[in-house]
Amino acid sequence: MKFIDEVTITVRSGKGGKGCVSFRRERFVPKGGPDGGDGGKGGDVIIRATSRKRTLYHFQFKRHFQAENGKPGGGSQKTGRNGKNSILEVPPGTIISDPETGKILKDLTESGDTFIAAKGGKGGLGNKRFASSTNRTPRYAQPGEPGQNITLKLELKLIADVGLIGLPNAGKSTLISRISSARPKIADYPFTTLIPKLGMVYLGEGREPFCVADIPGLIEGAHEGAGLGIRFLKHIERTRILVHLIDVSLVDHRDPLKTFNTINHELAQYRKQLTDKKQIVALNKMDMPGAPELAERFESQLTEMPVFRISSLTGKGLSELLNFISNLLENINDG
Repeated sequence: MKFIDEVTITVRSGKGGKGCVSFRRERFVPKGGPDGGDGGKGGDVIIRATSRKRTLYHFQFKRHFQAENGKPGGGSQKTGRNGKNSILEVPPGTIISDPETGKILKDLTESGDTFIAAKGGKGGLGNKRFASSTNRTPRYAQPGEPGQNITLKLELKLIADVGLIGLPNAGKSTLISRISSARPKIADYPFTTLIPKLGMVYLGEGREPFCVADIPGLIEGAHEGAGLGIRFLKHIERTRILVHLIDVSLVDHRDPLKTFNTINHELAQYRKQLTDKKQIVALNKMDMPGAPELAERFESQLTEMPVFRISSLTGKGLSELLNFISNLLENINDG
């Protein structure tokens, strides 16, 4: 399935049904009387978050949605039927905004959150409503109110506790496949991961599971669109912890922090707040020859944050890393 995380749609709510002009025609009531009923209300267009959806793919081929119109009123004071609502389902983490102004209208963060995107028009009043002592036979009724026609931008930002970041081929896909049930495509070439992947990590009874997002590989210039560009940088915004995965075999002898600084520069250029998030460094591929020496060079230059030595391939150091992440998340929740 293609990953669609941004789309513009047009929604139209239903118009209200018109009121009825009608008069009673009953035996023994020679003059009759007005008995026209009201029109029904037009249907709303409602956007609802549900965990059944993971992308905005279902909007790729259909971008226009309309709710049902209200039915007109009838004689004998019969009210017209209300129009059916049109309910559009989106994944949790979908932001609804005005495409022209950029103003955020609603942030659907939880499954079950709803937003009335377009309200249906009210039904018109029937002539029964206009009868009075001075106007006993009104011969007019109201038309129904028109529906609303609105253009909206839907933007998906994945919700995860932990975001895995790093250069292409750092081993993020292998790591998430080892620690969760996610099964991303894994191969020996850049940009294996073309869409963000989510995986749940379970550490056992009594421990709160947490969600990890495998963010596609970033490269220098990503904030300007290089590589996979800024398309996936926004998915890092909602994470609470960033795990910076570094291929230890690529640590430069003269500049051990080069790859680490490259990624953090891209985060800062995209949005300064991203560099303020809690970060953990995981030096991956410690099963490679010469890895311990390179790890020592790196650790001697970076002292301000936790550094773990792991191997996604063999599983070395993963339990220590996951337990540290779990404890850190619990402390963030308590705070």
